Amino acid sequence: MSNTNLEIQLKTLPTSLGVYQYFDDNEKILYIGKAKNLKKRVTSYFTKTHENGKTRVLVKKIASIKHIIVETETDALLLENNLIKKYQPRYNILMKDDKSYPFICIKKEDFPRVFITRRVIKDGSEYFGPYTSVRTVRNLLSLIKDLYPLRTCKHKLSPENITNRKYKVCLEYHIKNCKGACEGLQQEGHYQEDIKAIRNIIKGKFSSSLKYFKDIMFTYAQKTEFEEAQKIKEKLDSLSNYQAKSTIVNPNITNVDVFSIISDESFAYINFFKISNGNIIQSHTTEIKKKLDETDKQILEFAIIEIRQRFSSITKEVYVPFHVDLGEKIKVTIPKVGDKKRIVELSIRNAKYYRQEQFKQIKIADPDRHTKRIMAQMKTDLRLTVEPRHIECFDNSNTQGTNPVAACVVFKNGKPSKKEYRHFNIKTVIGPDDFASMEEVVYRRYKRLVEEAQDLPQLIIIDGGKGQLSAALKSLDKLKLRKKMAIIGIAKRLEELFYPDDPIPLYLDKKSETLKIIQQLRNEAHRFSITHHRNKRSKVAINSELSQIQGIGEKTIILLLKRFKSTKRVTSASLEQLTKIIGGDKASKVYAFFN
Repeated sequence: MSNTNLEIQLKTLPTSLGVYQYFDDNEKILYIGKAKNLKKRVTSYFTKTHENGKTRVLVKKIASIKHIIVETETDALLLENNLIKKYQPRYNILMKDDKSYPFICIKKEDFPRVFITRRVIKDGSEYFGPYTSVRTVRNLLSLIKDLYPLRTCKHKLSPENITNRKYKVCLEYHIKNCKGACEGLQQEGHYQEDIKAIRNIIKGKFSSSLKYFKDIMFTYAQKTEFEEAQKIKEKLDSLSNYQAKSTIVNPNITNVDVFSIISDESFAYINFFKISNGNIIQSHTTEIKKKLDETDKQILEFAIIEIRQRFSSITKEVYVPFHVDLGEKIKVTIPKVGDKKRIVELSIRNAKYYRQEQFKQIKIADPDRHTKRIMAQMKTDLRLTVEPRHIECFDNSNTQGTNPVAACVVFKNGKPSKKEYRHFNIKTVIGPDDFASMEEVVYRRYKRLVEEAQDLPQLIIIDGGKGQLSAALKSLDKLKLRKKMAIIGIAKRLEELFYPDDPIPLYLDKKSETLKIIQQLRNEAHRFSITHHRNKRSKVAINSELSQIQGIGEKTIILLLKRFKSTKRVTSASLEQLTKIIGGDKASKVYAFFN
C-alpha cells in the first residue's frame, strides 16, 4: 500500500461504531459497509489475504476512505442501507427490484372508498401493503366487495351535497353493489362500521366479521327468510375459505416478520412472510447477486432492513433460521421447536421453490448463465481448484470374469458428449479383477490423450470405492498426470465420494445438483458399459459350434438362437422343426452337422 494519504486515514480511524465508504482515484464510491469497530474492520481489508478475487481487486482500487460515526447499531444498519440505495456502489449487493407494488387504500373522505393503487399520497388516507401480487390484492378486494357493498364513485359526499340532493344513485345501486349513500339511503355511521370490518379483514382479523355474518344469518333463518339467509351463508363461506387459505397452525403467532435465505455460489434467495393475527398476509421472495463472496448472515441482515423498509413493516420481532444483528430495536428469534420453527421451515421451502423456478426459467432463457452457475457450484461442492467443464467417468463390466469390458463417458459443461464416449476391451487382465481392469483402462485412455495432444479433463470420476480409486491413481502416477487432473471415486451404496489420500468420504446433499450430475455420469457409464458387454457376449454366443457349419451365416444363427434359445436345443431339433425356421436346404446342413 503505497498511497500515503490512505495510510494516514487508516491510522486515524476511530474504534467507534459507524459506516465506512471506499472511493477510487476519481472519487467514485466503490463500497459501503458498517462496523462495530471501524478501525479494526477497515484495516482488515488491507492486512488479510483475500481468497475472493473480486475483493482483491476492490482493495487495489481503494484510494481514500470516509466514515460516519453513529450512536446505535440500528442507525448503522439504516444508514448503510440508505447510502447503498442512493449511490449503488459497484461492489455492494443491491436489491434492484424497485418496481412500485400495489397498496390497498382506504381514502380519507366522507363515505371512504376502498381501492387498489400504486401511488401513496400523504393526505391522511390509510394504505395497506405493499403487496407483491396484484392478483392477491384483486382477490381480497373482490371478497370485500362481496361482503360489504361500498361506493365506487368519486363524488364528494359531504352532508351538504347529500342534503341538497346533488347526486343521484347509479347502476351500482340498482344491482345492489352500493347502498345509495349519495342520496342519503345509507347512514355514514353504518358505512363506517363496514369500513372498520374491512380494515380488520385486511389486517387478518376475521373473527368479528365471521360473528357478524353468523348473527345475521341466524336472524334471517329465525324469520324463515331462507333466501336471504342463504345469501349471507355464501358470504360467510367466502370469508371462511379466504381465512383458511392464510391461517397458520398456531393463531397466536402475530405481528411477526419471518425471513429465511437459500444461497449458492453466485446468488442468494430471501423469503419474507408478514404474519398478523395468525395469518400470512404478505409473502415475497427476492434474488440477490453476490459481489464479494458475502456470507448468508451478511446478506440476510442487509435484506431484512431493505425489505422491512420497502414493505413499511414496524413489527418488533423477526423469526430467522440463524442469528443476525439487527440493532437493539428489533427482537431476533431463532425458533427451535413447534409452530414457530415450522413457519421458518415453510419460509425456507418457499425460498427453495423460488430458486428452483428461477433455475428452470434461466435454463430455458439463458443456458450460458445456467451452465456457469452449475459449474461454479460443482467447483465449490467438490472442493476443486477449477470448474469441471470437462468430466470423464469410468465403469467396468464382466460376468463372473468372462468378457471383461469397460466404458468411459464424457460430459462437457454438465451435459453428455456422446461422440466422445469410448469402449474398452480388457486386454491384460485374466479373471475377475476390477482393480486391475480399472488401472488398465485409465492408463490406456490418458496415455492416448497425451500422445495425441488432446485436452485432458478437469475431473475424473471412478465408479467404485477406495480400491478402484487407488487403481486409477496408479495409472495417473505412471503417466505423471496426478496433479494435472482431479479424481474422485463414488461408492454406490451410500453415494460416498472418496478423494485420494483422504480416508473420510464426502457426503453431498441428496438433492444437490452436483450429486445429480455425478449420478447421471455414473449411470451413463454403467449403461454404456453394460451395452458393450451384452453385445460382446452375443458375438461370443454366435461364434459357437453353429458358426462352424459350412454354408450357415450369422443371420441364420441368430434366427435359430431366437427360436431355440441355445445351441444345445438346436442340436436336438428335428429336421422338420429346422425346415420351418430356416428352409429345407439350410436345415439339412444343420441337421447333418449334429447327426
